[in-house]
Parts: sequence; structure tokens; C-alpha cells
Amino acid sequence: MRKILSFLNGYRFIVFAAIMFTMVELMVELLQPYIISKIIDDGIGQDKLSVVLGWGGVLAGCSILALAAGLLSSFYAAHVSQSFGFDVRERLYSKVQSFSFSEYGRFSESSLITRLTSDVMQLQNTVFMGLRIMLRAPLLIVGSVVMAFIVQPVLAIWLAGAIPFICLFLAWVMREGERMFRAVQQQLDKVNSVMQQNLIGMRMVRAFVRMRHESERFGGVSAGLMDKTMSALKLTEATMPVVLLLMNAGIIGVLWFGRLEIDTGDATVGQIVALINYATRMTGALSILSMIIVNLSRARASAQRVVEVLETDGSTARTVDGAERYEKKPEEGAVSFDRISFAYPDMEDNVLTGISFAASPGDTVAILGATGSGKSSLLQLIPRLYDAKDGTIDVDDVSIDRYRTERLREQIGYVPQDIVLFTGSVADNIRWGKEDATMEEVMTAAKRARIHDTIMHLPEQYATIVGQKGVNLSGGQKQRLTIARALVRNPLILLLDDSTSALDIQTEAALLNEIKAMNCTTFLVTQKISSARSADRIILLDDGRMLAGGTHAELLAASELYRKICESQAGKEDALHAG
Repeated sequence: MRKILSFLNGYRFIVFAAIMFTMVELMVELLQPYIISKIIDDGIGQDKLSVVLGWGGVLAGCSILALAAGLLSSFYAAHVSQSFGFDVRERLYSKVQSFSFSEYGRFSESSLITRLTSDVMQLQNTVFMGLRIMLRAPLLIVGSVVMAFIVQPVLAIWLAGAIPFICLFLAWVMREGERMFRAVQQQLDKVNSVMQQNLIGMRMVRAFVRMRHESERFGGVSAGLMDKTMSALKLTEATMPVVLLLMNAGIIGVLWFGRLEIDTGDATVGQIVALINYATRMTGALSILSMIIVNLSRARASAQRVVEVLETDGSTARTVDGAERYEKKPEEGAVSFDRISFAYPDMEDNVLTGISFAASPGDTVAILGATGSGKSSLLQLIPRLYDAKDGTIDVDDVSIDRYRTERLREQIGYVPQDIVLFTGSVADNIRWGKEDATMEEVMTAAKRARIHDTIMHLPEQYATIVGQKGVNLSGGQKQRLTIARALVRNPLILLLDDSTSALDIQTEAALLNEIKAMNCTTFLVTQKISSARSADRIILLDDGRMLAGGTHAELLAASELYRKICESQAGKEDALHAG
């Protein structure tokens, strides 16, 4: 909780103001039963109207003061809690944005959403409750006990005796509740995950008539959430009856022995009324305290989940020992791999082993291989989405470990295999690659990606809204739109991860010619010989190892596997003729 509470440091004055007004309200409230006892004993008991009116006026003034202090305390507490929630969400979201792929893989998307929303909201509410109620309730209990001893110490023992047992019980509830509510939040992650998967794949669910199966799957995780929540609430709801039982026993003791004290003249009616008033306030405060214990248990569980994200090392792990950061950005685009080996986090087996080759500025490098051969993994090493385990990758003869990550990635256009489009206009989706791009630059990128003509036939052309995940576009249109997004930044290095698979041969050829004219170093992951044939260099991967490298003609002459791939796609004689 200490790391979470550090977010309040910037609001110390407002926190102080909220606490001070709460203290004023508390002190006034503690004086009220004492004033009432004076009205009863010195005014009503002695039939003195002036005393009743005098103390009554003081009581009314105290009530007005308490009301004003309470309103101001609530205002400042609300301001702090809302600002605190905003700051935590901002820091948490920024932290997630800084994750490398390996760190991002530690948390599911649904879990991150829950932490950014439900967990932060729980902490935000706890801050408000802490400033407005959490501090007030225990102090009201302590203050009521103190005032009870001041009013009538003998009878006050009956009220004070129940407090230690109640505190021990509430401490046990908080410990058990924290454990249970942590399980509730984890189950909520699972519910959000199932919902997210189902909503994203709704068309597939309907196409395969799996609505009943998905409903049952959701019902299962939802029932798990209900069961865990009910178990936690059963425990926390049991606190009120226990608190009331103990406090009512104390009140009965005050009433029983108070009658005896009145008969002997050791106590007055006003004192008994004051003690009962304090007991009632203590009961209310303990009831609130039990609610606070529940919320604090949930807050501690949420705080651990938020801190788990905040304390994740969001920086790229690998650095060059003893080397200073290279402040310049790449300017030519030469890329070389030297004995690169790579394994995904938490995996022992290498995905890539001993990869070495070089690409000159402006070259097009095609990467071929079977599914799972490591093609996409190789591409992801260049912008440092992951770091190599062994070997070095140089850009312009400088290790990528030495470049500042932002400067390196600014020079790279990346089109992933999984198409990602955002809700917004077509122009906004292209401009996402370069936020300050002019409309002319957007249209130029679209023309290079061979999507401009298609856009001009859309209802509102570049202002047409792209549905969620590009639902109103075809596969080829989505691919070309994501390519335009990469091209709008005029990248020095362009990474195309199987990004032309949905294009016909003519469109693909025209697109690759446009990219070639941009003179950027291009890495093209593809399964099609038609795409790789014109590349300056072709890298053939198999099971994470580089089997061969060279031009189309060189590989036809030297690699049996490459010839088989060509034969399977175009026929042996056509492939040889093309060579």
C-alpha cells in the first residue's frame, strides 16, 4: 500500500484540509452528548428554561458547525480521491505502454483492463473513504470511550470492555477478506477474458453455431465469480451481527447498572443518557468500521495487483555493458545479423539459432520458411520488440542495443501479421503512423499502398469511419491500409510480416514496386515465391535455422528445398524459366 499511497504526496495540503475539517466535525460530535447531559441535569432536571435555551443554542451552533465541516471535508476528500484515481490510471496506462512484448505477455489483456478500471476504482473509493470515514470512525470510537469515562467512569467500563474483542475480530476479518477478494478480482479477470474473446469472435461463434457453448462457458466463469463473491460477502456480512451483539451487551450493562447508580446517587439521568448516546455513536462507528474493513480488504488486494504492474520492469532488458548510448538515429538503413539466437521468455528451446546475414541500404530481403520456422520472430528483433539471446544486430554499423529505443523505432515502419485497425476515420488510421502527417502525405501513402482508389469509392472517402477491427473492409483492403500507415512515416527500414497474403499477384507486384521506389530497406516475410522472386536477397529458414541465402537464381541453383517450394507453387519448368 505504501507505493500506492505515495500518489497522495502531491495533494498533501488538500489531504490536510480534509482531515482538519473531519477533526472539527468529530470534536463537535463528541461534545453533543455531553451538552445534552447538561441540558437534562442542569436544565430540565432543575426546571431552568434559561439553561435549556443556553445549552440548546450551543447545541444548535455545534450542529451547524459540524454540518459545514462535514461538507467541506467531503468536498476535499472527493477532490483528492478523484485526482488520485486519475494519477494512478495515467501511471498504470503509461507503464503498460512501456512494456516490451515479453513483459506484456505476463498479463492478459482482460487482467490489465480489470486493473485499470475495477482495481483503480476500488483504490479511489478507499481514498475517499479513508479521508472522510476511515479516520473518523476509529477516532469517534476512541473519543466516545474517553468522553464516557469523563462523564461516568464506573459505567464506562461496560462500553470499553467490548472494544478489544471487536477489534480482534475485525482484524481477523480483514486478513481473511483480503485473501478472498484477491480471488474475486482474479476471477473477474477470467470473466472479462471470456467476454472479450466472445465479442471479438462473434461472427465466428455464429458461423459455427457455437452460441450455446459460449453461453455455457460464460455461465461457468460467471458462476465462479458469484461463488467467490458470495463467500467473501458471507464473511464480511457476519461482522455486523457480531459487532451489534457485543455493543448491545455493553449498552444493557450500562442500563442495568446505571439504574443502580441512579438509586444510590452516584449517577444522574443526564449521565446515563450521555453514555447511551456515546454507546449509540460507537455502535454506528463500529458498523461503519466493519464496512471499512471490507473495503480495505478489497483495496489491499487491488493495490497488490496495481503495484504488480507498476513494479514490472518496463524497459527493454538487454543493454550493452559499458557502452554509452548512441544519441543519433539511423540514417542509411543498413542491417546486419551476426550469429543471432533467440528464445521467447520462459521458453528453453531457441526459436532462432545462429542467424547471420546483411542487408545494404535500400535492399529488399524476403524471408521464406514453413510455419513456425521463426520468420516473424526474426522481424520482431529489429525494432527490439524482443531482444536476442545471443549475437548482435547492427543498424548502420551500430548495435541496436546502443540506440535509444524511440530513435530506432522512429525510423522503422512495421506491419504485423495480425492486422490492427482502430475505430476512427480512414485518414486517422493512416495518420496513426505519423500523427502530424498532412492530408497530402496521407493520400500519398495510400496511393503507394494501392488503396487510394478504394478509399475514394467509400461513402465519405478518407473521412469514412473504420469499424471495430476494420469490420467494414475486406482482408486485402485492411492489409493495404495498414501498409499505408507504415509508409506515411517514410521509414528507413520497412518490416512487412506476411502483409500481402490477401493481395492478388498484380496488386502485390505494383505495391512492391512502389515500396522499392521509396529506397527503404525492406524485410518481407512471405510464403509466396512471386513476392520473393524480385528481392535482392532471399533468406530461407527452417526450424529456426538459416538454410540458405541469396537471390532467386542463386537459390534455384544451390538449394533443393527452395526448388521444391518453387515447384509446388508454379511448377518446375515455370520456376526454372523464371530463374
